[in-house]
Amino acid sequence: MSDVLINWFVTNLGGKVGKELILFIISMVPILELRGGLLAAGPTFLNIPMWRAIPVSIIGNLLPIPFILLLITKIFDWMKGTKRLKPVVEKLEKKAMSQSANIEKYEFWGLVAFVGIPLPGTGAWTGALIAALLGIRFRKAFPAIVIGVCLAACIMTIISYGIVGGIFG
Repeated sequence: MSDVLINWFVTNLGGKVGKELILFIISMVPILELRGGLLAAGPTFLNIPMWRAIPVSIIGNLLPIPFILLLITKIFDWMKGTKRLKPVVEKLEKKAMSQSANIEKYEFWGLVAFVGIPLPGTGAWTGALIAALLGIRFRKAFPAIVIGVCLAACIMTIISYGIVGGIFG
């Protein structure tokens, strides 16, 4: 699925904006985030040099996080006041909280691991949502997410430029 989304961004934005901006946008999008960004940056899609791709994807992935940490509970409370949006919010909260056990138990390091280990359903967006719903303070949550995103960048760089790059490059 992520390769379909990556291909859509590359196809629809390619030639209209620079490769780095495409990478930045992909890294900001939920579901794709840094993981999708670094896959897109590799030799299969955008062919951006690793030394340029890593900081662009990290910054792109981190940009929405303070807003999620600081505002999502207020936005969700407002959305719950509407008939149409209440079920959507409840579904998002239920899905996020179903993955919250290790974050709740280990807080800082649980959040680092959740964000940093690239598995389906994990990442900075979901980690920030869970942290906000659990009431983890910004001063603790944001640094944990930054470390997790950097860990994910290391893992995904090896995958994108090493493994995938070696096969398709």
